[in-house]
Amino acid sequence: MIASFLLPLADFKTITVDASTTPSVSTVGTEIAWALGLLGLLLILFLLPRLWCAVRPVPKAAPENWILVDGSNVMHWQDNSPSIEPVRKVIARLRDLGYVPGVVFDANAGWKLAGRYLHDDDFARMLKMEPRQVMVVAKGTQADPYLLETAREFGARIVSNDRFRDWAEKHPEVTQPGFLIRGNLRDGAVRLAGLEQAEPVASGA
Repeated sequence: MIASFLLPLADFKTITVDASTTPSVSTVGTEIAWALGLLGLLLILFLLPRLWCAVRPVPKAAPENWILVDGSNVMHWQDNSPSIEPVRKVIARLRDLGYVPGVVFDANAGWKLAGRYLHDDDFARMLKMEPRQVMVVAKGTQADPYLLETAREFGARIVSNDRFRDWAEKHPEVTQPGFLIRGNLRDGAVRLAGLEQAEPVASGA
């Protein structure tokens, strides 16, 4: 069947369209329904893995025997001059005892050691540690509050000869015996007061 439809073209002429090729309303509705169904299926397939990750139980990471090192303090343990060597030796000693060391430095530590600012990654390479184990605080800030907050978060102790008296009110743990581990270098060997072999940790916790 041939039918005429008036369409508003630019030159306002009448064109003839074969109505037999024009899709019916019911056909268009069916196609839309199929398209919506397919879209819904794709959304379900896309979202299901994410929903599963959101609701599934997340296994806890195995606990670790963390001990933090006050890098800016320890680096002065050798002749009271800044050197990375005492920090390396403390880290080695902690590992020998079964602890996982983490080191926090003041922002100016790099200037004292190398005459320039050193980032976390720079110190990590110098100390042969993972970047997650080293932190250099932002310029213009003190390392002490970050060190103490991190120790509290991880339930860790701190290797330092600093007493942190300015922070004792906010962090009373600094006055508890054993929280601060004092040490020194004698005849090239590290001595850490009162630090015993780490207790084994459960791997499936």
